[in-house]
Amino acid sequence: MAAIDDAQEESRRLIGTEVGVSHWITVKQSMIDTFAQVTRDDQWIHVDPTRAAADTPFGGTIAHGFLTLSLASRFAYDCFDMGPGQVMALNYGFDKLRFLSPVKAGARIRGRFVLAEVKKRNAVELLRTHTLTVEIEGQDIPALVAQWLGLAVFEPSAD
Repeated sequence: MAAIDDAQEESRRLIGTEVGVSHWITVKQSMIDTFAQVTRDDQWIHVDPTRAAADTPFGGTIAHGFLTLSLASRFAYDCFDMGPGQVMALNYGFDKLRFLSPVKAGARIRGRFVLAEVKKRNAVELLRTHTLTVEIEGQDIPALVAQWLGLAVFEPSAD
């Protein structure tokens, strides 16, 4: 049996189960400031701690939603390795994404992955959909929930 078929079989057994929880990451103001510079999104709710403390209900600055989302790659590195015969993993996009709670500067977040679906696209590509929940330490409402698609590419079978 080809490596992709083994991976598909294993993935099918895991549908509906939690398959990974990442390490915590502290979202520091310096990270928010760097993200603002790179994306050219320097709205004051992100980069002006004094004004954000005075003029928002958050008590200070908050991370950009896209900064929080961009950390999904780090969370995935913490949780997933390539399996036998897999030569690469590609971000295939999102079917659904909701930002539910702001991440305050200094907060710690982590990713939690539940396998939702797996499809064999062709002889070398396996498409997995995970429900990604980005949790904020000490809060009941997560920062975001997304349906994230990942494409696992395998070496061609010798069969």
